Amino acid sequence: MLFTLLIIVVFRFGSVIPVPFLEASALANLMQDSANSALGYINMLTGGAFSYASLFAMGITPYINSSIIMQLLTIAIPALERLQKEGEEGRKKIATITRYVTVGLGLIQGVAYYFYLRNSGIVKYTAGFGGVFVGFVIVLAFTAGTALIMWMGEQINDKGIGNGISMILFAGIVARLPVTFGMVWQFFSLGLADPSGSGRFLVLAPLFIVLFLVVIWVIVFMNEAERRIPVQYAKKVVGRKMYGGQSTHLPVKVAMSGVMPVIFASSILQIPQFIQFFANPAEGTFWASFLNAFTQTGWVYIVLYFLLIVMFAYFYMSVQYNPLEMANNLRQSNGTVPGIRPGKPTADFIAKILSKVTLIGALFLAFVALIPIIYTMVTGMTGLSLGGTSVIIIVGVALETVKQLESQMMMRHYKGFLD
Repeated sequence: MLFTLLIIVVFRFGSVIPVPFLEASALANLMQDSANSALGYINMLTGGAFSYASLFAMGITPYINSSIIMQLLTIAIPALERLQKEGEEGRKKIATITRYVTVGLGLIQGVAYYFYLRNSGIVKYTAGFGGVFVGFVIVLAFTAGTALIMWMGEQINDKGIGNGISMILFAGIVARLPVTFGMVWQFFSLGLADPSGSGRFLVLAPLFIVLFLVVIWVIVFMNEAERRIPVQYAKKVVGRKMYGGQSTHLPVKVAMSGVMPVIFASSILQIPQFIQFFANPAEGTFWASFLNAFTQTGWVYIVLYFLLIVMFAYFYMSVQYNPLEMANNLRQSNGTVPGIRPGKPTADFIAKILSKVTLIGALFLAFVALIPIIYTMVTGMTGLSLGGTSVIIIVGVALETVKQLESQMMMRHYKGFLD
């Protein structure tokens, strides 16, 4: 635990050390103007490091994207699928490839962020050989920060309490909580100062806190919820002993896909906003109006966000679960679902259950992800840097960490963590 805490402290120090050759005051004004855009979302995931253009400005996002890409390629490319099935050695090779892809993505994102800073007038030197050298140093610093964060996450896995990447992501999001509640207090103070004009904030600011607690309760409840498929195993005699005959169940978690569909959906919907940042079309043109429709405060964004979350939840379920394989495994172990014939009928029954559970899980994710956005639009309380995605990550990582601590204490014959 102390080692994990040390890594988190190092991460937080690196998140506020800016890369050289930048105008700090101009950067602060730029990030304040883009707080409610895609850049604000990235800043939230990096724990504020993005707004400082610090060493860890790219955050852990390149590693997460790299892991997702490798997970999808493992299904699409037979060579990677064979590597995954080779056991520990195969997984080590895939982990090595993931690291290289992470550095590559960090380099690409670092270059894009450098050009965004340069076009916004944040970089001090841009002309001649000096400009090239400054650009090289800034991009190299961003890329090195990405590699360093990845290494720190792996060190938490090896020597800390585990789940290193999630712990770093958790630390970055939690670091933004004081900023969020500080903004809530500002709105409440505004209501106190001007009851006639901004009196609604006297109700809306406390309501945000209540809504935050309700969302946490919903996430905890749905994280533990599962649909149990009953399974009956046939009796068999081996020698003089009888085995089997017991009743058990196959647990199917309602939130089986975790936060992945939300991350996929938000990543895709950020593309038009990034195009708008870098292309900067003239106001009043068709492309400006088209890209403005995808801002986070628009209903087009909300509708597409909802549909993409549902679609990616089903996609992730189809990747993780194979009903036919599950039915075959049950038949090989002499297990049957009561009232359902073995083979294809069992596979169809499992597929039907998975489809229903996935729909419930997708609606839950969409509810949690969209509630903060809709609340901000309706109430006008802009600048709150806490989204549904971040709350899911915070609660999920906290629950997983408690379970890991419980298991380690049980292995060492200590009392339970919560006893």
